[in-house]
Amino acid sequence: MSSPIEYLKGVGPLKGEMLKKELGIFTFKDLLEYYPFRHLDKTRVDKIASIDPGADFVQVAGRLTGIELIGEKRGRRLIAHLQDGTGEMELTWFQGINWVEKTLQSGQAYLVFGKPAFFMGKVQMVHPEIEIFTLEKADGKKFLEPIYSSTEKLKTRGLHGRAIGKLTYALLQVISEKDFPENLPAGIIEKYRFISRWEAFNNIHFPSSEKMYTHAVRRLKFEELFFAQLRLGLIRSTRHRFSKGWTFDKVGDHFNTFYSKYLVFELTNAQKRVLKEIRKDTGTGRQMNRLLQGDVGSGKTIVALLSMLIAADNGFQSVLMAPTEILANQHFNGLSEMLRDMPLSVKLLTGSTSPKKRREILKDCEDGSLTILIGTHAVIEEKVVFKNLGFAVIDEQHKFGVAQRAKLWHKNSLPPHILVMTATPIPRTLALTAYGDLDYSVIDELPPGRQPVETIQRFENKRPQVMDFLRKEISKGRQAYIVYPLIEESSTLDYENLMKGFEEIKSFFPEPKYWISMVHGRQKAEQKETNMRRFVTGDTQLMVSTTVIEVGVNIPNASVMVIESAEKFGLSQLHQLRGRVGRGSEKSFCILLTGYKISNDAKDRLKILCDTNDGFKVAEKDLEIRGPGDIEGTRQSGLLNFKLANIVQDRVMLEVAKNLAALVIDKDPDLTLAENLPLKNYLQLQKGKTPWSKIS
Repeated sequence: MSSPIEYLKGVGPLKGEMLKKELGIFTFKDLLEYYPFRHLDKTRVDKIASIDPGADFVQVAGRLTGIELIGEKRGRRLIAHLQDGTGEMELTWFQGINWVEKTLQSGQAYLVFGKPAFFMGKVQMVHPEIEIFTLEKADGKKFLEPIYSSTEKLKTRGLHGRAIGKLTYALLQVISEKDFPENLPAGIIEKYRFISRWEAFNNIHFPSSEKMYTHAVRRLKFEELFFAQLRLGLIRSTRHRFSKGWTFDKVGDHFNTFYSKYLVFELTNAQKRVLKEIRKDTGTGRQMNRLLQGDVGSGKTIVALLSMLIAADNGFQSVLMAPTEILANQHFNGLSEMLRDMPLSVKLLTGSTSPKKRREILKDCEDGSLTILIGTHAVIEEKVVFKNLGFAVIDEQHKFGVAQRAKLWHKNSLPPHILVMTATPIPRTLALTAYGDLDYSVIDELPPGRQPVETIQRFENKRPQVMDFLRKEISKGRQAYIVYPLIEESSTLDYENLMKGFEEIKSFFPEPKYWISMVHGRQKAEQKETNMRRFVTGDTQLMVSTTVIEVGVNIPNASVMVIESAEKFGLSQLHQLRGRVGRGSEKSFCILLTGYKISNDAKDRLKILCDTNDGFKVAEKDLEIRGPGDIEGTRQSGLLNFKLANIVQDRVMLEVAKNLAALVIDKDPDLTLAENLPLKNYLQLQKGKTPWSKIS
């Protein structure tokens, strides 16, 4: 199965190179796992006269009555005319013309397959798949022929979808059942009545019946989901059993003093539950690696602070790493304010820190006088040496690369406990798949006194009324955001749109009665910081911005978020932007301004946002609309690149696979029992295929 693809009869070096480059098919196994996207009943032939203009694909049998070359140079194309007795069809090629012309013969009968199009009442087909027509039938039964995705480059060398099918058929003739040792325990196969792997691979490509095709898909989907869960579960189990960590065996003065004297609000039950989970983890002598997920404003930062105080009570330093200077500054200002009366040293380290200040911070880190270091990726530089780092918090973890995050592991002789936080709600199905190797905490309730943000959509013609509403809110002493879409950070068009919008807003809010801050990606860091700070301190009432303010900006006095061209934003991004308001006790609003022409997808997104404030419901819907492959920042690995399974459509199977994997690991964490040897052997064969890092 690991034989190079060029050794398969019918491939050779040239085609082999193209299959590698175009489809990532390097070995026999890769070809076998390149599954067809549909099957065609080869005995069914459409008549040209009855072709439906809306048909996705048709199959026509007829004779070529003429072949002609038209045009010159780039405009050159090959046209062939096919007749079947009921009408005529025009076949056109723009690429690979010389090769196609050599293979076609006028007067020969051909079977043609492709997507039909109509021009001036005539049926056409561009770059069809074509082969000499024979009346072979599989014993009079239905003959289901696999159709594979191909690329234009491959098609020009004759490697269209059907040709790939012929290669797969040839492969299945040279391999046998012994090449497919069973990889699931007999008990699971029996309980769920799975067909064998050999039968599954044969029937997913060349099904003996539709029923057998269904069995094949079910078996191979389950394998994908089950082994993903098993690998994640084994990583987690191994970490729980063997990865040594620092023991925080007490809760002392720092925690108790802060909790009783300086914590000005009651923690929610969800926050208390998460703190208990962290306390339990850090007291075991094993290293914690926990994902903390909570919607915007749910109070993750206070949980992180209380955890860092437990670290301090046990003689350890902590670090909090944020993706941007704005967010790092905000954490620093917030935590310094809360800890101002405590005997603890909290410092900020970013790219903007002056050399003198930096030297002081590095010295304090090394001699242990610094308790908590807050900063950007500057905190993981080699020059930053801690005396005794025991706890690390990574905020908005998906903004950091795997290698960046892994540097934290080497900041002490034993790795620190890790708490990764995200304000992007992750649907349960995605969390099971992408973060199954982590311990997983959720803050699923908002602090008391928080009112849900009222979300409304308005068309552009209502802009004057929206601006009037902003004036009323500002007259009450509130502040507002107006956010413009950012399609590309450096795009001139985005910049022009923003500047045009800024001028328009100035006409609604003239100085000196109103003051406006503007923030965008082209500004220098200092200018951005200054403009942001003026808004934070209340010197300006309006913030006109691109999406740079999306994550973490916390201004409780801001009560309105206006999102321009809201139809251009993704659902999770809209939810994140909405989370910038509603952070105080006042009623807050999110206004989605849109054009008149909106796609159905955009309408769905905006309706979901107007209907619910629950980030987890929004995330589930986002997953349904976009599919798992498009969710940004879920995990930097190939975890979600299943060939057959879809975690949205197959969520029931995912749950079953997860539970079965957990049972196997609980009973036999080293997979040494005879019944689990197929699993162990298969995983050893797959070693090195999953580039997961320990830090999520």
